[in-house]
Amino acid sequence: MENLASNAALVAGLEHDHGQIVAAAEAANGDDEHDPEGATIAFERQQVTALLQQARRTRADLEHALDQVDQGRYGECERCGDPIAAERLAARPAARTCLSCAT
Repeated sequence: MENLASNAALVAGLEHDHGQIVAAAEAANGDDEHDPEGATIAFERQQVTALLQQARRTRADLEHALDQVDQGRYGECERCGDPIAAERLAARPAARTCLSCAT
């Protein structure tokens, strides 16, 4: 299970990588269309951006799960109100719905 501390480290690392890629792109030839490295830099930037967005969504999900714990509602399906199976929570600790509502 990913926790907030490891997620924060992941986000910080990805933000750093993204910053380096942007700086490299600014220093490189501005003509991506004719620069053989332009496509690589653009691909790397998009890949890191996608990973960063995913890590931020994971953080939001983990923070929501912690809020649910604080409210005494962790493990309760947000759609139907039934309990979320322990196996599902073990696999996806930030799950918001029971398996029935998820499918």
